[in-house]
Amino acid sequence: MIVMKFGGTSVQDSAAIERLIEIVRRKIELRPVIVVSALSKVTDSLQNIANLSFRGDLKSALALTESLQKRHIEMTSELLSQNQAYLAESLSQIDDYFGKLREIVGVVNILEELSNKSMAKILSFGELLSSYIIYRALNNSGVKCAIADARGFIITDDEFLKGEPDYNSIRELAPKALNSALEGNDVVITQGFISGTKDGLNTVLGRGGSDYTAALIGMAMGATEIEIWTDVDGVHTTDPRRVENTRSISTMSFSEAAELSFFGAKVLHPATIQPAIEKNIPVRVLNSTEPQNRGTLILRDDEITSSGVRAISFKENIIVINIFSMKMLNTFGFLTKLFEVFGKYGVSVDLISTSEVSVSLTVDNDHNLDKLTQEISRFANVTVKYDKSQVSVVGKNLKETKGLAKRIFGAICEHNITMISQGASDINVSFVVNKEDLDCVITALHKEFFE
Repeated sequence: MIVMKFGGTSVQDSAAIERLIEIVRRKIELRPVIVVSALSKVTDSLQNIANLSFRGDLKSALALTESLQKRHIEMTSELLSQNQAYLAESLSQIDDYFGKLREIVGVVNILEELSNKSMAKILSFGELLSSYIIYRALNNSGVKCAIADARGFIITDDEFLKGEPDYNSIRELAPKALNSALEGNDVVITQGFISGTKDGLNTVLGRGGSDYTAALIGMAMGATEIEIWTDVDGVHTTDPRRVENTRSISTMSFSEAAELSFFGAKVLHPATIQPAIEKNIPVRVLNSTEPQNRGTLILRDDEITSSGVRAISFKENIIVINIFSMKMLNTFGFLTKLFEVFGKYGVSVDLISTSEVSVSLTVDNDHNLDKLTQEISRFANVTVKYDKSQVSVVGKNLKETKGLAKRIFGAICEHNITMISQGASDINVSFVVNKEDLDCVITALHKEFFE
C-alpha cells in the first residue's frame, strides 16, 4: 500500500478536489491511505477566530466562522450537485461541525481564556471538514472510500499545539484502524495535522504537520511509498516563487531532504523524513496540478551517488544572538552552561559559530528570548540582531568539493555576511545575511551553481 498526502493548495477548491479524485482513481490498485490538510488558509482563519473570541470580539469571530462555513458549503454543493440526497446529508454534517465550533468559540469568549487545549480543538475542525467533504466526493465519484479519525491512532503527548508522537502507540493502533477501514473499500481517507492523546484529548502536530502524519502512517503500515502532493513539481533547486529558472531535482537523499526542510525549504515538513528513514520508505514529492510530471524521489543515502551542491534553501525573520565572554578563553564548561540556559527556556538553535571568546547562534522565533538573554547576561555580554535571513547551500560531500567556499562567497561578495556555519554532517554550508539582501543572494547563488 501507499500513503498519499494532499496539502492545502491541493484541496483548496472543488476543481482541486476533482483533480485529487482522478489522481486517486489511478492508484486504487495500490490500496492508498489518503491524508489531507485543511483547505488552503483555513487553519489561519480558525486561529484568527479563536484569537478574536478571546479578545472579546465575538461578533467578528462569528462572522469569520460564517464565512468559512459558506466556503465549505459552496464547495460541497459544487462537488455533489448531481446527488441531492447525498448533498443534503453532507451539508447536515458540515452544519454539525460548525455548530460545535461555535460552541467552543463561545466558551472561549465567556471565560476570556484561550488555552492551548482549546486552540487545538478549534484548529482540528479544518482537517475534519476537508476530510469529510473529500470522503463524500470520492464515494460520489464511484471510488469506495472509508474515513478514519486520525485522533484515534496518531497518538501524542499532551503538548497540545505541537504534540510529540508516541511511535509505539502509532505502530500498534494505526494498522488496526486503517486496515479495518480498508476492508471492503478501495481507499481510506484520514486527517493530517490533527492527533490525540491516549486519554482522547485533541492535539495537533504543529504547522505543516500533515506531511508528518503521512510519514507516521507510512512507517506504521509498512508502505511501499509515501507521496506528498503539493503545488510545485517536486523539490526545486530553490524556491521557484522567489527565483527564476529553478528546476526540479529528480532524486535526492534522505539526508539532503532533511537538511533542506530543516533549513527552510517549504516543500516538506522537517519531521517527515525520520519515520520514512526508519522503514526505508521512499518519499515522492509531486504536483497535483501536473500529476504526469515525475517530481522528486527521496531515497536512502547510499542509493544517491551524485555529490556537490543540490539546492539552496533559506529562512526569513531569523534572530542572531551574539555572546561574548573572556571567561571562554582556555576554559571548559562555558558552552555547557550556555546551552543549559537554552534548554531551560525551550529555545531551539539553528546555527552556531564559535571562536575563543564568542559564540554566535541563530533562532527562528523570539519565544522566551527576553528571559534567555537576561539570564545569559549574568555571565556574558549579549547582543541580539533581528530581521536577518539564513541561507543554506545543501548537497553531498560538500567538504570534499574543492573551491566550494570560493564559489559561494565569490558569488555574493557584494553583500554583508553576518555569520557562517558549516554543519558536521558535511551536507550544508549556512550563513546569515541582511533581510534586504536575501533575494539578491539566493539569485546570485542559483546562477552560480545551476544556470
